[in-house]
Amino acid sequence: MTFTSKAEADAYDKMLDMADALQTLLQASTLMATEQQAESLALYLAQQKDELLVALGAKKAPTKGAQKGSEQTATLSVDEMTDQVTELVASDDSVDAPIEPTIKSLKKSGKTEAA
Repeated sequence: MTFTSKAEADAYDKMLDMADALQTLLQASTLMATEQQAESLALYLAQQKDELLVALGAKKAPTKGAQKGSEQTATLSVDEMTDQVTELVASDDSVDAPIEPTIKSLKKSGKTEAA
């Protein structure tokens, strides 16, 4: 993956670090059947950081008036996020054929630097 700025590369690296920490937390529980499930869920949660913080009550949901012009972003409701996480955890496909690259492989690839 290549980035157009150092800020983008740094943000991506920060997201991967967050996913790594979340994976450690998930693997410490008995809720994840496999390491691949924990890794996939951790990566998903890290990618959905803002929505997760709203769901946990650590951050207020953005108001409709606060979003400006064409920079409006799509946000998931708590129910939509719960449904996606449930589908991800229940999926047996992640064990045999991972769709997402692993966190470790993304970090090792060295392609997270700005172009």
